[in-house]
Amino acid sequence: MNNFVLKGDVAYSVSKNKTAYAENAYIICIEGKSAGVYRDLPEQYASLPMKDYTGKLIIPGLVDLHIHAPQFAYRGLGMDMELLDWLNAYAFPEETKYADLTYAEKAYDIFANAMKKSATTRACAFSTIHKDATVLLMRKLENTGIVSYVGKVNMDRESPESYIESSAQASAEETERWIHETAGYFNRTYPIITPRFVPSCTPELLSSLGELSRRYALPVQSHLSENRGEIEWVKELEPDSAFYGEVYDKYGLFGDPQKTVMAHCVYSTDDEMELMKERGVFVAHCPASNMNVASGIAPVRKYLDNDLNIGLGSDVAGGHTESLFTTMVETIQNSKLYWRTIDSSMKPLKFEEVFFLATKGGGAFFGKVGSFEKGYEFDALVFDDKTIAHPQPLSLSQRLERLVYLGGDRRCMQAKYVKGLKIL
Repeated sequence: MNNFVLKGDVAYSVSKNKTAYAENAYIICIEGKSAGVYRDLPEQYASLPMKDYTGKLIIPGLVDLHIHAPQFAYRGLGMDMELLDWLNAYAFPEETKYADLTYAEKAYDIFANAMKKSATTRACAFSTIHKDATVLLMRKLENTGIVSYVGKVNMDRESPESYIESSAQASAEETERWIHETAGYFNRTYPIITPRFVPSCTPELLSSLGELSRRYALPVQSHLSENRGEIEWVKELEPDSAFYGEVYDKYGLFGDPQKTVMAHCVYSTDDEMELMKERGVFVAHCPASNMNVASGIAPVRKYLDNDLNIGLGSDVAGGHTESLFTTMVETIQNSKLYWRTIDSSMKPLKFEEVFFLATKGGGAFFGKVGSFEKGYEFDALVFDDKTIAHPQPLSLSQRLERLVYLGGDRRCMQAKYVKGLKIL
């Protein structure tokens, strides 16, 4: 059983506006779940084994709601291009290579190793259209110890000849074979229905994927309202839909009853936002990608203030790094630009709000995840932030903010726990 105590300086989100801080505190893990944070160790837990991280900072694990595993190989390349050109020049040619399992093995080893060493404890990942390579990716991620949803990508139109499925029926049948092949095989890695985006999926395929989501009670991930050119393309392809999200909705791919995460939502209209809220759709905010491929600045303040489900995504390789600390910083910076250049009524995000998005906000997609409150799954990161020199004492909140801004995930991470298991 995963029953133990961690001692250290603890910080975790209680709500989007409140972060709890406790110095020299005790976090109790019972059967992989948090039993709470205490200033003094309760007598009932005194006999449990304790790992003493006194003086070190302990926070919940971070959640990446949107990352493309096969694109990790070329992160940091082509960042002077816009989205649709970048997809054709980099994404599709690279993803085509994963038909070769020898290449997939090599590339996914690199990706999985990076994810294990990162501050990410939960992730929603895109694979490629290739079933066998997708299963391989799931095995690699399972071995890291993190918890993930992995999707076999679906594409049957408006794609290169070298990287397209032959028909909607063939795509759906291959996806169903993948679902059966992986059912019950993994403990921490799960399938997720993954239409790449509306332009690459015919109505027939979208309908079939919606049916698979319902039949097997599987969540959904895709892209939404990322780029103005993409939105106009969707209008041409789906003229009967009032807005982009409505296309997914009419095929049962937009939340309620199945969980859905949509990446970007840079240009979502009020009607689209209202439907996202009604259906419980999660927004994966990907600030680096939105800047790198020149999509725009998402109105994250509006989403947060209107109580939409929202978390963060690195969106490698539109985003240039898997570091969610970097993503947190970019989220704050993007919100300042939105406030200054687009809408002065949308105040910049506070650090506490972005810490919430990276932990409890995105964690909700996985259930009770992203906090040390009682009953939450025990994901934790430990940092020796004293290795980052400073001339005078700092408060716990200052230490946390500095840790994020100065890249502490790469410089001073000491330990990583997922569902009560120490994986690093």
